[in-house]
Amino acid sequence: MLPRKKIPPGVPFLARRLVVDLIPAAIILVASRLFDFIFHFKLPVVTVTAGVVLSVPTLYALHIKLYQWHVRRAAAHLGAVLPPRWKGRSIGDRDLLDHVLEHYNNGYLGEGIWDKMGELGYLYDVTIMWGTNYVTTDANVIKTILAMEFAEFEKGEEFRDAMGTVLGSGVFNADGDMWKFHRMMTRPYFYRDRISHFELFDRHAALLIKKMKDRFQGGHAVDFQDAIARFTLDSATEFLCGKCVDSLESDLPYAHNDAVAPNLVRKPNVAERFARAFTEAQLIIAMRSQLGWFWHFQELLRDKTAEPMQVVDQFLTPILEEAIRRNRASRVKGMASHVKDADEDETLLDHLVKLTNNSNVLHDEMLNILIASRDTTAATLTFAVYLMCLYPDVFKRLRAEVLERVGPTQVPTFDDVRSMKYLRAVINETLRLYPAVPFNVRVPNRDTTLPNPDPNGPRIFVPAQTPIGYSVFLMHRRKDYWGPDAEKFDPDRWLDERLNKYFTANPFIFVPFNAGPRICLGQQFAYNEMSFFLIRLLQNFSAMELDLSAQPLDARPPPEWASADGQKGKEKVIPKSHLTLYVYGGLWVKMTEAEKET
Repeated sequence: MLPRKKIPPGVPFLARRLVVDLIPAAIILVASRLFDFIFHFKLPVVTVTAGVVLSVPTLYALHIKLYQWHVRRAAAHLGAVLPPRWKGRSIGDRDLLDHVLEHYNNGYLGEGIWDKMGELGYLYDVTIMWGTNYVTTDANVIKTILAMEFAEFEKGEEFRDAMGTVLGSGVFNADGDMWKFHRMMTRPYFYRDRISHFELFDRHAALLIKKMKDRFQGGHAVDFQDAIARFTLDSATEFLCGKCVDSLESDLPYAHNDAVAPNLVRKPNVAERFARAFTEAQLIIAMRSQLGWFWHFQELLRDKTAEPMQVVDQFLTPILEEAIRRNRASRVKGMASHVKDADEDETLLDHLVKLTNNSNVLHDEMLNILIASRDTTAATLTFAVYLMCLYPDVFKRLRAEVLERVGPTQVPTFDDVRSMKYLRAVINETLRLYPAVPFNVRVPNRDTTLPNPDPNGPRIFVPAQTPIGYSVFLMHRRKDYWGPDAEKFDPDRWLDERLNKYFTANPFIFVPFNAGPRICLGQQFAYNEMSFFLIRLLQNFSAMELDLSAQPLDARPPPEWASADGQKGKEKVIPKSHLTLYVYGGLWVKMTEAEKET
């Protein structure tokens, strides 16, 4: 197992802060002694104590004033302006932090730090506890950050610090040469012959669909979110590591109100423990990102991710060690290839161990890729089924396309998937309303400027190391980008005149897979996997509906949501996000088998 730091992450942070903060106090103490030594006059203890105590806030106040002066001066030098600022009412704008955390925990997705978009514009400053953050949903700003000026924007040290105990130095948490190294390692593996491994998808899909049928035949609801996460985990581990963890072999959970549930006592298997622990770890680092630098003080005594990551490591480490062992054995026998391109039959892990035997690099990269291949695909399929339950006409039309193009039982091919335009429209519309990674952040590595959301205004100044949070979730729902029906689920917008009017004219209004040099390498793999599973699902089931009674009591939308505008007013579940999107409490559904139609 990989060694993990035993010192809680808050301790070194506090130590660094104390060293800096106590310098003025130390100077005052030394000065008082020198004053006594040189002038033989001892300053009153009260005076020295007051100076020591006041030195810290005085230093902070001076630092803040000097920083603000530097920012105004640098902005003027570049002919730029500062963005509007959301001003709080309390010292350090602590009330804004309370507002953000309250909405993060209890509000609708996208509420909280993003609440002033209508009032302040689509790029503004939220300074909390004297830490400056910019937030935006502007397509031109996001285009600049992700593509046009990519080299100037990184994940940043604060992001890496908050995410490091889970993501390590993997591709999602790396910048510069380390990011290029990870990208170089994985890029050769994702080409068409590999991303269209439909036989692999079919085996896992068949097992899941059988389990779902068994449950439905007994009158039980199924948590589709849990079920599809098992499918994507099994598919991902076999595709990436060559070893399926067989999470689908264990029983699916029962709903809280199911008569079977109280009598069912079983121990979770290795894959289930991994999945739960990995989700817990992601929730912890997501909360860190909400708290800003203040999160360190909550982890002075312990690293909150240590326990779940121990479970994750117990799952992943043996797989990595076996791959390293196989590679070393093959080299001893003289059979190992030194070619950097991926061989036809090798897994991604087999390919990576040819490039490095550094267990930390392998661990972090595989964990990052597992997030991309398991969580994002599972999230999209979960919300696709959710939306088809809400819009049965969409379900019927998509099923008709499946039966017409593929038939009721045939295994879909790559060409079948490519020809099904309504299927792609349904997936794209799901990704538009519920992108798998709804929020992200970048940090400029030097003072720079960004386009002003007001086309007639000067550029916006951004100081170096200022986090810029951007939300594709909210950008995808903007009416000025997508039309007056932007918050309506309508796959036809990808097929009719609206496609050219909105998306074709401005492609950066739709970036569910990121964009620019960091665009998702597994994008087409994800489309293929999602398409394949949806075809198989609709071949086997002729109707689907939400079982809201099976939804846990605390996982039901508050009554006041029903009066809200847009998709929020239609929600029957609570969308949440850690690193990726998910349904709080699961998505409980019932489906009708196709062969039982009368």
